[in-house]
Amino acid sequence: MDLVDILNADAVRIGHGVSSKKRLFQDIAQLVANEYGIDSDTALQALQDRENLGATGVGRGVALPHARLDDLDRIVGCFIKLDKAVDFDSVDRQPVDLVFALFAPQNSGVDHLKALATVSRTLRDMGVCEKLRSNDKTSTLFEVLLEGPASQAA
Repeated sequence: MDLVDILNADAVRIGHGVSSKKRLFQDIAQLVANEYGIDSDTALQALQDRENLGATGVGRGVALPHARLDDLDRIVGCFIKLDKAVDFDSVDRQPVDLVFALFAPQNSGVDHLKALATVSRTLRDMGVCEKLRSNDKTSTLFEVLLEGPASQAA
């Protein structure tokens, strides 16, 4: 599974003035509502429910919130680069500034895990994260995400 299959260019944003995880989740829910037609209240509740099971901050300033939804027919994602890092209860206790949220159909099974692994592999790459942090154009952020880790290049 490739990021191009789950992320569209309009679902990449710069998050200005986000001051908490709660506000970030509200912004994510609104973004996926606008870009994918997902009900924002449903998306927000699903993110919060999943986060209650365990924080999705994976370390080094990266978070991968994700949720399964009943009325979704494919896996979709959005990316937000925060202009100011927020506390996310991450495993390394570092604040988060790079956030890739995934939403999958309730019955997506292994495809959800494959999508999560693809996103995780991309954002584990320090080169990708450096490029993301050094750019402020959403079109460039989108290109960097789709380009992925250097080790994937042929």
